[in-house]
Amino acid sequence: MRTLLLLAFASCSLFAEPTSYRIDPNHSAASFAVKHMMVSTVRGTMGKITGTVVYDSADVSKSTVTAEIDATGINTQNENRDKHLKSPDFFDIEKFPKMTFQSTKVWKAGAALKMAGNLTMHGVTKEVVFDVDGPAADIAGQGGSKRSGASATAKINRKDFGLTWNRALEAGGVTVGDEVSITLDVEMMSGGGAQKK
Repeated sequence: MRTLLLLAFASCSLFAEPTSYRIDPNHSAASFAVKHMMVSTVRGTMGKITGTVVYDSADVSKSTVTAEIDATGINTQNENRDKHLKSPDFFDIEKFPKMTFQSTKVWKAGAALKMAGNLTMHGVTKEVVFDVDGPAADIAGQGGSKRSGASATAKINRKDFGLTWNRALEAGGVTVGDEVSITLDVEMMSGGGAQKK
């Protein structure tokens, strides 16, 4: 009996249809971290994330992610710093209010996943590779919907995207580090149901 159950499960997994999700902006976040004055780390969040995820558990290489992030929502808990980040010195949100990501490849890396894709920020598009934790198993939501979640992290060089502003320190070094860590924590919905706050 156990053998029959295992064969049935394997058969279901083999022929499982890909699941299409929409990213829930009310329960998702895009955050970043960068060195400040060579000694501390400044952390912040961007605005809401929207987009779609298609996950194929039988063949993860067929999975895709499309996402859009509101750059006007930059928040580092410091009003003056946020104004500077939104200015032409950095993100120039008047010209570039959105960031986008379109995956080009998803593959297994041990127990986790990796995802490559085109990140467009500040009007510049570069390939970025994310380490992905998830997706979590579906959980039943309201109105017949199902929910899942995943976290993706990557490191980029901000200068690759034209974010070059800096200021030299008298003691040596610079005000803002070049390497930026990006984390996307997303909650996803499939099926029916409305987004809840």
